[in-house]
Amino acid sequence: MQLNRPLLGVNFFAGDVVGGIGPYLAIYLLTLQHWSPGAIGVALAAGSLATVAMQAPAGAIIDTVTWKRTLLIGCALAIAVSTLSILAFNDTAAVYVAQILIGSASAFLGPLMAALTLGIVGHAHFTRQMSSNQAWNHAGNMIAAALALILALTWSALGVFWLVAAMAFGMIICALMIDRHSIDHDLARGGIDEEVSGDAKPESILSLFEDRRLVVFAACIFLFHFANAAMLPLVSQKLSAQSDAEHGIAFTAACVIAAQLVMIVMALFCGKKADVWGRKPLFLIAFLVLPIRGLLFSQFDSAYALVAVQALDGVANGIFAILFLLILADITNGSGRFNLAQGVLAMLVGIGASLSNIAAEYVVQFTSYSVAFGFLAGIAVIGLILFNFFMEETLEQTQVEVAEAQKS
Repeated sequence: MQLNRPLLGVNFFAGDVVGGIGPYLAIYLLTLQHWSPGAIGVALAAGSLATVAMQAPAGAIIDTVTWKRTLLIGCALAIAVSTLSILAFNDTAAVYVAQILIGSASAFLGPLMAALTLGIVGHAHFTRQMSSNQAWNHAGNMIAAALALILALTWSALGVFWLVAAMAFGMIICALMIDRHSIDHDLARGGIDEEVSGDAKPESILSLFEDRRLVVFAACIFLFHFANAAMLPLVSQKLSAQSDAEHGIAFTAACVIAAQLVMIVMALFCGKKADVWGRKPLFLIAFLVLPIRGLLFSQFDSAYALVAVQALDGVANGIFAILFLLILADITNGSGRFNLAQGVLAMLVGIGASLSNIAAEYVVQFTSYSVAFGFLAGIAVIGLILFNFFMEETLEQTQVEVAEAQKS
């Protein structure tokens, strides 16, 4: 089967859109608006909390609607307008409103792209298309970061805001190229296994959580993002404290480029190995990288050393981006609740990210950056232990046989 090119394009431009302007916003507020670290943490958390509030409703809506492409376009447009409004209005209220709107729209984008992928290519080709989607997503992130670096050094630190808006419009153009008739909306929600359910109705979300694997996985991804979310914003602020806004954004962009380059490699690697090795060994590697990265960040102050350490983020998040969806598709296959489950778990991701930003920023405010990085590394170790001892492998032998048959 050939890869779906419009999906690749959507994921390419989504690279700098779904994540919003978090690290760059932190620099803008710290150096140009002179906000305190605690206030910055609250502003970043506002977007994350909005995402949290919308994740489960977003999943339920995506499972139901048959106009997924239109919804994707509307969310991308909302992010573009909200990003530019921060510059246009230039006050505290504008930052919070924009962050809430961006967070709300972002709650839909990730699940929508996964649902469209599953609905177009089906379970049999999901791993291959998703690994390519993620590779293109990371390539888009890397190119956008390179452009942000150039804009910051040659024009203005505010150029990154315009860049995010431009990427959102690129995403809209690619979404319009998707043939809406090619989307199987039953497949897009995970299909419905009539042999298991006894009828053609999707399972309830509560029945899904009777599966022990989903409960353990939910706890693990919460801890993963609690440990990970605040690291890049903290590094960005640590770099900015040593220079001006333009150089802070430039070094932050360099951090993103280093990580995204590694993520491209990891996305393609996971696409080849996830159906052979299984899900658990790969996810353990992602978890193991987090405490190592946190401890290294606590030991170095050099901008170049911090950028080099940030490359490890590419290993952790490159694996997570693929394995999160593959594990969830395994667990929910036949339930008709792929997107609702995705929304609920993404809500936990948002809660973890929000707590990460708030807790880490206040640790910095009352202690130091080194203590904050050590704190995040400790959270990562707890998640690693939980996943290693309590999470079961979700890849079934039949899936391995299908993968081997496709190769032969």
